[in-house]
Amino acid sequence: MSQSLSVFTIPPHRAFADALAAGLIARYGQERTGLAQGLILVPNNRAARAISDAFVRRSGGGLLLPRLVPVGDPELDERIGGALEPLEGEPIPPAIDPMERLMLLARLVQRHGGVDAAEAFRLAEDLARTLDQLLVEQVDPVRLADIAAELPDLSLHWQKSLDRLSVILSDWPRLLAERGRIDLAERRNRLLAAVAKRWRERPPRGFVVAAGITTAAPAVARLLRTVARLPEGMVVIPALDVGMEEEEWRALGPHEPDPVTGRRPRSIETHPQFHLKLLLERMSVGRDEVERWRWGGGRDAPAVRTRAIANAMKPARFTGKWQALKPAERRLTGVRALELADPAEEAQAIAVALREALEEPGRTAALVTPDRGLARRVSAHLGRWGIEADDSAGRPLTETPPGTLLLALATAAAEGFAPVPLLALLKHPLVMKGEGRLPWLEGARLLDLALRGPRPPAGLEGVTALLSDRTGRDRDTRETALRWWRSVVPLLAPLERLEGGLPASLAALREVASRLSGDTVWAGPAGRATADLFASAEAAAGLGPADLDPPSLPTVLEQLMGRTAVRPPYGQHPRIFIWGLLEARLQHADVMILAGLNEGTWPALPTPDPWLAPRIRAELGLPSLERRIGLSAHDLATALGGRQVLVTRARRDARAPAVASRFWLRLEAMTGGLTRSPYHRRWAKMLDRPEGHRPAAQPAPGPPSAIRPRDISVTEVDRLKADPFAFYARKMLGLSALDILDADPSPAWRGSAVHAVLEGWMKEDDCDPAKLRPRAQAFLESASAHPLMRALWQPRLLEAIDWIAEEVETNRRAGRLPLSAEAKGRIEIANVVLHGMADRIDRAADGSLVIVDYKTGTPPSGKAVAEGYSMQLGLLGLIAERGGFKEVEGIPAAFEYWSLAKKAGKLGFVKSPVGGRSGIDPADFTTLAARNFIAAAETWLTGGEPFTAKLHPEYAPYGDYDQLMRLEEWYGRET
Repeated sequence: MSQSLSVFTIPPHRAFADALAAGLIARYGQERTGLAQGLILVPNNRAARAISDAFVRRSGGGLLLPRLVPVGDPELDERIGGALEPLEGEPIPPAIDPMERLMLLARLVQRHGGVDAAEAFRLAEDLARTLDQLLVEQVDPVRLADIAAELPDLSLHWQKSLDRLSVILSDWPRLLAERGRIDLAERRNRLLAAVAKRWRERPPRGFVVAAGITTAAPAVARLLRTVARLPEGMVVIPALDVGMEEEEWRALGPHEPDPVTGRRPRSIETHPQFHLKLLLERMSVGRDEVERWRWGGGRDAPAVRTRAIANAMKPARFTGKWQALKPAERRLTGVRALELADPAEEAQAIAVALREALEEPGRTAALVTPDRGLARRVSAHLGRWGIEADDSAGRPLTETPPGTLLLALATAAAEGFAPVPLLALLKHPLVMKGEGRLPWLEGARLLDLALRGPRPPAGLEGVTALLSDRTGRDRDTRETALRWWRSVVPLLAPLERLEGGLPASLAALREVASRLSGDTVWAGPAGRATADLFASAEAAAGLGPADLDPPSLPTVLEQLMGRTAVRPPYGQHPRIFIWGLLEARLQHADVMILAGLNEGTWPALPTPDPWLAPRIRAELGLPSLERRIGLSAHDLATALGGRQVLVTRARRDARAPAVASRFWLRLEAMTGGLTRSPYHRRWAKMLDRPEGHRPAAQPAPGPPSAIRPRDISVTEVDRLKADPFAFYARKMLGLSALDILDADPSPAWRGSAVHAVLEGWMKEDDCDPAKLRPRAQAFLESASAHPLMRALWQPRLLEAIDWIAEEVETNRRAGRLPLSAEAKGRIEIANVVLHGMADRIDRAADGSLVIVDYKTGTPPSGKAVAEGYSMQLGLLGLIAERGGFKEVEGIPAAFEYWSLAKKAGKLGFVKSPVGGRSGIDPADFTTLAARNFIAAAETWLTGGEPFTAKLHPEYAPYGDYDQLMRLEEWYGRET
């Protein structure tokens, strides 16, 4: 066997996959089957797809491709390619199924950690990554016990975590042995070792190329060392910096231990070349033995770009050399920058840049970003031009229609069928899809109206009980909704029986999903992926955590589905791509847009390891948490080699100002300022800029007098005078604001509750002071009372209720008796029917009437009454004065607000809008109220004055119709 080395690198300014394909075609493609006899080892399936596409682009016709075999990526749960399976020798046990492994680890975590199922799954995923890293780096887990003894000063938190990890990892081999399985990473190590041994003894007949593999795992490095020494073997590494000065190269590490302290100096793992240096050392290959890939050629960037990128990525203590660089070695010609205000503006500008690339026939463009939110925004913007970008990362299963349906089912069950999750489920686009969809939606919308307001009791029976309540103004809607709801309950019933743990919960979700959507939920790429996931999860669920509380089910399901992405098999645009960092490592487009260059996004913040402290990882020889930053830097350096590059960032994210990526700052500092793109942001802003600014005018509809309302309640008079448009919308258009779903008790709702208690007390208990508190307590303890009211408002209510009982009893001793509660009255005045309801009417000792109105808040001010508003008590007195209340006769002489608010440190007080400092004689109050009402009625009801919006906004505090009147467009801008 030849011992000469064949190790090559393709610099960043060349597209790796295209240069590799061109070189192999030039070298082996002269014969018809020359390429087909070869084997290309690639890091993962995504790289295999990229290189396969490159061969298609470079072939110019038919071509028999070499075998593309992934060496497997444990982080992606990818298995090693079948072509590398050993055909002889000792058989290697199969790898444990990833889902089965997750379930077993979650059960171990729950057993030894005492956590719930959701937390057990989260910790199990982290544990699986830690275990994989130990296996990939070939670190014996037994060393954990030695590490614990060597680090007595380890903090208590990490000591406990290490103890639990040691116990779990002692149980784990036994569980694997019982099943005759091994870990995927361990099987990968054994297979790679077997392949390396076989090739050393019997080299393959054709050529073997290891392309794009950058992981420095020991087993991979040994295989690459074998490939590099094969007669027809080659190792091709992406973007190795062969021109870096030796001093800088040595500074990267890893270093030998200090002879005095015994500690190793810290390696610069955040540098883009560190992992490549580590790979070469484990391959026993010197950097001077690596050659530049000399084949291929094509539409590459200038070679000087590679030197500029390398200079930009110098280790921190060598960046002082930037000052001595020649202009050509620091200039990034062809690279432009774009700094936007926020992610929305960034996404729109990127979409414009991608769309611009399509103007030139055959030109390709790719967005490269680790920010999936930004990628989705860009995809949405491209949709305005009918462009569906080829997104290599696909969509997480949790964001597909089948995934969201199953999550909606789990959430509805976990929250006891509360209104919001219940309606989100019933209105899901996959539910009853087809001919039955329209009747189903009509029923769901009726249920939506019926459930407005505070949350009903939990469970399906709680919703049924609420719909069966015939009290209230929406009883007709509830009755209609109940008939439809009774047909829905059997469909959802399995979700109320989740006592069997995870297996029963998954089975119930699957059953109800099929009932609601038929086979639709399991159809298409996303549906098939969901079906496969549920099949594997149900098969392994019995091995998972023993206890599963229903509230944990949505989190567990989201964790299970979050491991799967769905990529449409066809139909995307052939020249517009969205790549993650994995896909961009080996290929270039004509235009490369590198987006999301903010700290925390690119590079991402290191993911904490809850099992191993950083010091323990260093002692074990595991990669530090910061090594991913170096991989992100290498990805950026590779992508910067495109012919035309646009780098973008937003100055703030969705929550706060954003910090520019350390890579962005390096590029800016080395170049003295990146060249800005002059027009993409301007074009993006012009897309949505209107031709002119034509705001709406202050609305003032003027319907004919003949069709205007001729009846009005006393509570609507203020609305008519202060905001005539709101009165018009409510009374003439019939529009009223809906209560929100699952509402907290509003002041209006609390007021209605108080009125109901006091009405029953007067009509059924004859205002017996001893019976008021028990009645209020009975109401608060009833199923119809909101839990928040019972917990927070009950003490205030009971104190105020006691005050009312005492006040009524004091009045009774003075000869003032309650006469009527919730009395309805009506009169005709100024050709308009005026009607209203008095909370209470008392008979004073002198025979006159006292009009009482209950307030849970602060009563109206005297200023409002003086200006002609808040005349409700005066109008009720006017109705009483003219005999409008049945069985109530007399002249009103007093008008009182009984407020349950606090005054002088006590809850409850009486305030009158007349007399005292108000300057209004109680005897004249009804006359004043009549005069004000007649003026308003003749102006807007029997007259022709338009219903102008917000005529007196200081007395129009409610904004129910602000959107309808387009308030923001004209308010404050009136001429």
